[in-house]
Amino acid sequence: MKGIIGAISGDIIGSTREFNSIKTKDFNLFTRNSVFTDDTVMTLAIAKWLCEDKTSKYVLIKNLKIFGNKYPNAGYGGMFRNWLAQQSPEPYGSWANGSAMRVSPCAWVADSLEESQRLAEMSAAVTHNHSEGIKGALATSDAVYLARIGADKEEIREHVEVRYDYDLSRSVEEIRPSYSFDVSCAGSVPESIICFLDGNDFEDTIRNAVSLGGDADTQAAIAGSIAGAYWDVPKNIAFNSIHRLDYRLLNVFIDFEEKFL
Repeated sequence: MKGIIGAISGDIIGSTREFNSIKTKDFNLFTRNSVFTDDTVMTLAIAKWLCEDKTSKYVLIKNLKIFGNKYPNAGYGGMFRNWLAQQSPEPYGSWANGSAMRVSPCAWVADSLEESQRLAEMSAAVTHNHSEGIKGALATSDAVYLARIGADKEEIREHVEVRYDYDLSRSVEEIRPSYSFDVSCAGSVPESIICFLDGNDFEDTIRNAVSLGGDADTQAAIAGSIAGAYWDVPKNIAFNSIHRLDYRLLNVFIDFEEKFL
């Protein structure tokens, strides 16, 4: 199974390690405390926008607000919570990785890399209009789109390095010892992409992302979104993830799958 389930599974698996970091790949993928967080909620808000009207900024903002306010305790940052409370919200210059964690549906809807980039920038700019926030969303969506159409890892690495000036020459083993919690796009998106590039399969990619420590659920969602386009998500991981969605989120997931995948 391929698709946005990669981001959702990464989020849920990483949810127990967001504030309880580990530096090992040896951990249980799912526990009784594994839950969806803001990464999944916002990914499915983007999916809902794309199902309704991918050309409309109004529909995009409407769905981010509806989903955000429906799940107020999903783990949003303070600035995004303030944005949700505004009647006519304006972007607030964020450079954080929230733009990258939610972007993957854009790459599955698009018919070209250019369309994927346009949708990704639009999805980010309503909140994360800082250049680094947009860059993180674009780099992630480009990687997902290229993986989706069959590009190999070296093609994806080269594209992201050249276009976005991210250093992808490091390895997970080199990053892990000194890596710490970092919610910036600049400090988490390249590392998440490397977790995919170093991964042997979907599960290994997620284990890489969680093992870095730091913002584990978002790192695993970003890495998982790319890995979920490059490899099939194993059935047991997909099932355990889907099982943890409520009916509202599950229905959006099913609608998106049926319409686009």
